[in-house]
Amino acid sequence: MSSLADPAAAAHQARRLSMHAGRKRTNVIALTLALIAMSFGLFWLIWILVETVRLGVGGLALSLFTEMTPPPQGEGGLANAIFGSVVMVSLATALGTPIGILAGIYLAEYGQKTWLGAVTRFINDILLSAPSIVIGLFIYAVVVAQMNTFSGWAGVLALALIVIPVVIRTTENMLVLIPNSLREAAYALGTPKWRVIMTVTLKAARAGVMTGILLALARIAGETAPLLFTALSNQFWTSDLSQPMASLPVTIFKFALSPYENWQKLAWAGVFLITIGVLALNILARVLFRNKH
Repeated sequence: MSSLADPAAAAHQARRLSMHAGRKRTNVIALTLALIAMSFGLFWLIWILVETVRLGVGGLALSLFTEMTPPPQGEGGLANAIFGSVVMVSLATALGTPIGILAGIYLAEYGQKTWLGAVTRFINDILLSAPSIVIGLFIYAVVVAQMNTFSGWAGVLALALIVIPVVIRTTENMLVLIPNSLREAAYALGTPKWRVIMTVTLKAARAGVMTGILLALARIAGETAPLLFTALSNQFWTSDLSQPMASLPVTIFKFALSPYENWQKLAWAGVFLITIGVLALNILARVLFRNKH
């Protein structure tokens, strides 16, 4: 019996060793391909950042923040474009964030198994994947074409439509991650559902929700296509949102395509400002809430 068992055991052991060697080779190949892909992406990312810093820092000056966009071959800055971007991005975030949070609360706490919840998630997925230029064209048809004028308010609406689905998805996901034991403990004390949501679940998920808001803010800070069809641009300083309003991304787009050296220099300075701003928002989101998840 032992003479028969030994060959069988040896064959079984050989098969196991062969399978282990095959899995090890597959793992090495997969790891190598992943490292190559990561290195390829990092190469272009680092190159873009280096070029942005190299060309952008050269355009930084006090006049960049104090003077209006100049005519060709003239001197000036990006004060009106910076102001317009700050105003439209801030108002879009203020408009889209409450809508996104309330919709996310409904999906996580009330609409998990309802037809309305399923339809809302489907529409939200479409908005998340929709190109921003499509949103800009939609606002152009609904608002700009009806009012017969480009305006800052149209730009705010277009950017808010980008903020809303991001905040909805983040809020829903963060609330779903909250353990049901927290809700049940509050219900056991006789707390109504709306108070449980406000004082227990939403409070527990506030770090993730705030991170989502900051990431949505960072996303719309560099959007160009929606503003081309809505706010358009303005060479002069204006705080009237019912009129065309300058923005940093659109100004960068126009100046980068121009043959004028001074415009191109300002465009790179604007790219540097947006890059630093988005980087600061991402770092802020992680530093403020890293110990609160």
